[in-house]
Amino acid sequence: MRKINLQFPLIAKQLQRAKRVVRIPNSQLRFKNGFTLIEVLVYITVLAILIIPIFSLLIWSFHSNIKAKAMRETQEDASRTMDIIVREIKEAKSVYVPTTNSSQLSLETNNYLPADEETTYIDFFLCGSSLCLKKESQDPVSITKDNVEVNNLAFTRIVSGDSTSVQIELGMKYKNPSNKPEYHATVNLESTASLRSY
Repeated sequence: MRKINLQFPLIAKQLQRAKRVVRIPNSQLRFKNGFTLIEVLVYITVLAILIIPIFSLLIWSFHSNIKAKAMRETQEDASRTMDIIVREIKEAKSVYVPTTNSSQLSLETNNYLPADEETTYIDFFLCGSSLCLKKESQDPVSITKDNVEVNNLAFTRIVSGDSTSVQIELGMKYKNPSNKPEYHATVNLESTASLRSY
């Protein structure tokens, strides 16, 4: 039995050592593998400060690109349409006065002649929100694209001696059914063309 008594004092000493509270300084209480709540909040704030301006710049760039595209397409279509009208006026024989008014231009021309004819007539006029070209005995054809609409069209016949000219005012805008500001584009053109002398 004595042997047992010797073992108990050793176990008692070990239990006393285990019961001691080990004090760790506050600087060593941090987790080695994680972040504190304050660190996470600081990281999120810094990330937001960096991402918000970049995201805003991307949105602005996207809207600017759409605006430039709408303006470019409207300008190109207005210029192309004006070129067609001016070319036809320059190649025309005369302005056909009975059907010409401020919103319609009728020209007598040698272009697009039907068989066995010496002259023919072409007309420029609004058909809905498009500008149409009608050749004699044919259906009208829109000469403007579907994504733009004509909002101003005026023809003025100018006679000076033997010379006849036509002043054209053409206003076009990009179709914007949703009324978004980035799709707002308007172009106004004016030109004067003289008929060739025969």
